[in-house]
Amino acid sequence: MTGKTVLIVDDEAAIREMIAVALEMADYDYLEAADAREAHALIVDKQPDLILLDWMLPGTSGVELARRLKREEATADIPIIMLTAKVEEDNKIQGLEAGADDYITKPFSPRELVARLKAVLRRATPPGVDSPIEVNGLTLDPIGHRVTSAEGALTMGPTEYRLLQFFMTHQERVYTRSQLLDQVWGGNVYVEERTVDVHIRRLRKALGDKYDHLIQTVRGTGYRFSTRAV
Repeated sequence: MTGKTVLIVDDEAAIREMIAVALEMADYDYLEAADAREAHALIVDKQPDLILLDWMLPGTSGVELARRLKREEATADIPIIMLTAKVEEDNKIQGLEAGADDYITKPFSPRELVARLKAVLRRATPPGVDSPIEVNGLTLDPIGHRVTSAEGALTMGPTEYRLLQFFMTHQERVYTRSQLLDQVWGGNVYVEERTVDVHIRRLRKALGDKYDHLIQTVRGTGYRFSTRAV
């Protein structure tokens, strides 16, 4: 088994069964929920590694549940793939802005689903990054999902954490906004390049005066993480 658990949230039993079979064949564990209330209870109790979330659910919609999960600290970092019959671009953007990491329209093949699932999990857990990274007293612990300094723990959002993790594992190289979008947000995500600037500002604020200088702006190009003076 992969050791990863996927929560399937869909009110149609036949779709849940089809997905469950595909996950079993790909060596994933899985949980099932038919509505948002049942799903939320499982998420809090079991902490799955990824959520396959149907847009149209009885009662609370999948989009509303995604927004709730991203607001709550305990569940904000769990990747979400939206499953829906809605194909309009506005709906895709709405789902992604709600916090979804990817978006698959029905009908879809089990092979496509598993491939997209693997891609999202790879982005959520970069390969080879399983030991703490330390730079000038700033430490990122990918297992505990914490960032600390000599003064104690630093508080930052999930996107700022992923940005910092990418920077700390790719030091001294300049990345364009487009490259950062691909590496941190992932492909197939409708995010404007100026969004990167917003999250860079938030990351610098979270790092504080002692470490914000590590995130350097390279005018006309993008950003780099460096311990060297500009």
